[in-house]
Amino acid sequence: MSGKDFDSLEKVLETYVPEAELREVRRLLFGKEKLNPPQSAIDAAVEQDFDLKGYVFEASPEQLRPPRTVRVGLIQNKLVLPTDTPVSAQACGEMVEVAAMCGVNIVCFQEAWTMPFAFCTREREPWTEFAESGWLAKNYNMVVVSPILERDEIHGGTLWNTAVVVSNNGNVLGKSRKNHIPRVGDFNEGSSTYYMEGNTGHPVFQTQFGKVAVNICYGRHNPLNWLKAERDLSFFYFKNEFTSGDGKKAHHDFGNFYGSSYVAAPDDSRSPGLSRTRDGLLVTEIDLNLNRQVMTGRYEMYAEELKEAIQHDFKPNILKE
Repeated sequence: MSGKDFDSLEKVLETYVPEAELREVRRLLFGKEKLNPPQSAIDAAVEQDFDLKGYVFEASPEQLRPPRTVRVGLIQNKLVLPTDTPVSAQACGEMVEVAAMCGVNIVCFQEAWTMPFAFCTREREPWTEFAESGWLAKNYNMVVVSPILERDEIHGGTLWNTAVVVSNNGNVLGKSRKNHIPRVGDFNEGSSTYYMEGNTGHPVFQTQFGKVAVNICYGRHNPLNWLKAERDLSFFYFKNEFTSGDGKKAHHDFGNFYGSSYVAAPDDSRSPGLSRTRDGLLVTEIDLNLNRQVMTGRYEMYAEELKEAIQHDFKPNILKE
């Protein structure tokens, strides 16, 4: 099976592992119950030709605190039109209505979802023309996390890789800018080509359904920055050939990008992922009580050691024979 035809890890397991063994594999890898969407949502997904999956993250019942159940929807979408289509005509489809049918409270779009993911190419134009100053939607009583390429007109048109968080009342709560930029081989999203490292820190957005923080793309490799991970999926064909971090010669065919959408829990479990090659909506029902049940922190110790680590005379505490 070639990389281009690889749909997902879960699909390979379902195809080649016998059912009895597959149940145990699923328990070990995921351990989550499936969430059955309403038939209307299933029919809409079939009609619009995208994957629809649902899973449940449960917490242990507590005597004094009721479950704090929230439904989160992750949307992944491919580019609808060819990349040489004029910028003004391009727009990515959305599946928010189906998410609403499934009772989703917080919906999250993929990184820079309104445009081709062009950031690994050497082509600055026309992709930076997608930069916008904001985004707002108020239809389904859902919190919306909408990643965009932001143009900061107040500060000389500076570009940022940004996620805008919109409350279920339709108000913009704020934004979080990407903190860490990959510079791996010839995969360079650095300021010389696209956008700057973020300057908004790590804001937390209080919503009706819980607190939300955003960690964009490469930030997932940095433990102190890791609060929520998003995966992108897109299949693009760029008008001009490009090089990227795959080590290949300059080429046009972008292929399938870095994986697919899934949800991770604080107990180190995760949901199965969506397909790497298709549009999809992943709905997860989460009991937020799981956070307090499994997470601990020695923040005073971390703070002191980090303070020491940034001093010019810092010496690592390495014990040798």
